Amino acid sequence: MVTPIEFITEMEGDEQMGIVEAEHFISAIIREKFDYTKWQRDYFDAKTPEEISAEASRFEAAQPFAGKAVRL
Repeated sequence: MVTPIEFITEMEGDEQMGIVEAEHFISAIIREKFDYTKWQRDYFDAKTPEEISAEASRFEAAQPFAGKAVRL
């Protein structure tokens, strides 16, 4: 069985979970009593604002807005 941390760290930077992967992740969190909020806080605290911004920009470029709403 994969632990939640292994599951997260094996994902690529802009990779998204599908339904099956999300179910596996949730099952791993429940099984391991994993504190995802603490992990996420530690993960982002270790990044600089510039790294977070660059990662967000790469994600946005890979996932262009396709909705009908007007972007502000």
